[in-house]
Amino acid sequence: MPLLKILKLARPEHWLKNGFVFVALIFSGNLFSLPSLRDSLIAFAAFCLASSAVYFLNDYRDRAADALHPTKQHRPLASGALPPWVGPVGFVILCGTAVFVALHFLGVLSTAILVAYLLLNIGYSLGLKRLVIIDVLIIATGFVLRVLAGAAAIGVMPSRWLVLCTITISLFLGFTKRRSEVLQLGDSRVSHRSVLAHYSAAFLDQMISVVTAATVVCYILYTVDAATVRMVGSSMLIFTVPLVLYGMFRYLYLVYHTRDADDPTRTLYADVPLLITGGAWVVMCAVIIFYGKDLLSLANRLF
Repeated sequence: MPLLKILKLARPEHWLKNGFVFVALIFSGNLFSLPSLRDSLIAFAAFCLASSAVYFLNDYRDRAADALHPTKQHRPLASGALPPWVGPVGFVILCGTAVFVALHFLGVLSTAILVAYLLLNIGYSLGLKRLVIIDVLIIATGFVLRVLAGAAAIGVMPSRWLVLCTITISLFLGFTKRRSEVLQLGDSRVSHRSVLAHYSAAFLDQMISVVTAATVVCYILYTVDAATVRMVGSSMLIFTVPLVLYGMFRYLYLVYHTRDADDPTRTLYADVPLLITGGAWVVMCAVIIFYGKDLLSLANRLF
């Protein structure tokens, strides 16, 4: 059915990435504030519309190359299941709706960040994706804009360490994705994504090592930062570091021991240990942020 094909083109399974708009909500201690939760959900919805708009544009422009790809050839525009005009028309409709939602419900600042996200991705689709390293930096910037939009929606300033963590984890996901693409596509990779001609597995391994270490260091520094300790009421967030370490090591294991890590979203959905680790990390962070003082008092009484 055409509606199912259009939904597939919108890539709802990738809306998970827009969960970054909730980072400020959780780590500012406003999770149980109904107005803040409402505004965060609206920001999430606006970014879901915006990110789907970007997929409509990308798939329209890349439909010829996607038709030659082993998995992308099944996308609605590449396979011919939908006529090409659906791409630009859907892009305009979704962009307009996303901007209207943000402007009407969230205000000028959140809307400006959303528009910046759209312009960045339009530039990516029109040619910036062909620039080595810049392509991954743009992807990382998209995640940072999500965090900033979520913070603007609820009127808080995100921690500088949290922003740095977002940058490094996004670079980690971007470079591991490029590595999987290089190995999976082999000599034919240039016909699918021209920038892959400038990447090698050895270079990407170095980049992955750098951003892995940077992510861990930034997260540890965030957990012990004075502002974080004041907000939480304790330094107990440091106890979430083992979950972060395991999650990153598990993802690296999948990157280096499977050929299914070319799509980070699919990897996260499909791997049970990663899902459990991610869920445990979210729960543990929430408990510490909202009940850290009580837990610390209990520990002091017991010990």
